[in-house]
Amino acid sequence: MRIIKEIAGRIWAVWAIISFVATFLVIFIPSMFTYLIPDPKGTVVFIRIAKIWMSVWLRLAGCPLKVSGKENFAKGRPFIITCNHNSLLDIPLSCPFIPGANKTIAKTSFAKIPLFGWFYSKGSVLVDRKSETSRRKSFEEMKAVLQKGMHMCIYPEGTRNRTDEPLKKFYDGAFKLAVETNTAIIPAVIFNTKKALPVHKSFYFIPQKLRMHFLAPVDPGELSPEQLKEKVFLLMKEYYVKNKDQ
Repeated sequence: MRIIKEIAGRIWAVWAIISFVATFLVIFIPSMFTYLIPDPKGTVVFIRIAKIWMSVWLRLAGCPLKVSGKENFAKGRPFIITCNHNSLLDIPLSCPFIPGANKTIAKTSFAKIPLFGWFYSKGSVLVDRKSETSRRKSFEEMKAVLQKGMHMCIYPEGTRNRTDEPLKKFYDGAFKLAVETNTAIIPAVIFNTKKALPVHKSFYFIPQKLRMHFLAPVDPGELSPEQLKEKVFLLMKEYYVKNKDQ
């Protein structure tokens, strides 16, 4: 049975890649026109296109997504969204399904992929984590995103969680940004992407019902970045453990 599942996972991975590329090519040109529209309006249109693409592709890939907690977003107010990171599949979930215009902090390496890199860059604040200059520049760009009234999506674990723990240790960036700009954080917990696209397997994909839950906003108030980081970490960890098997 295990061998059959392994074979099926690799066959489905072929379909997932083919359908991903085919649907991307359909929306690529319309998405490029959003570069001509000033932000935040350009990003609003871009997010709508990305959401249509991902809604179609996720169903083709057998991974329908259920989103809850959208009522936690107050209209006209930017937030910092912190997402857990278990799989490459988390990335196409965050940007399109966050309510409102938003950008995601993202690695410069993905921006080098032909065609897709242009799409990826439009929805991102790019950073080279090996460069102190790049990290400082990206921090200022994230402030500018919030000042324009857009949300900023950050994966505080930094990279995919390859451990058996619910969450990896968080980096400080999201919480320094929240304190310096007095912006509330909305924790977002994503479920089942690790099952669909396991981090320890190559070329393997299994259909799963995915879930993305937005929790209540956490205002920085008088908290230090370290205190805010600890508070959000515990909220996300407890919520993940409590709800992962539902």
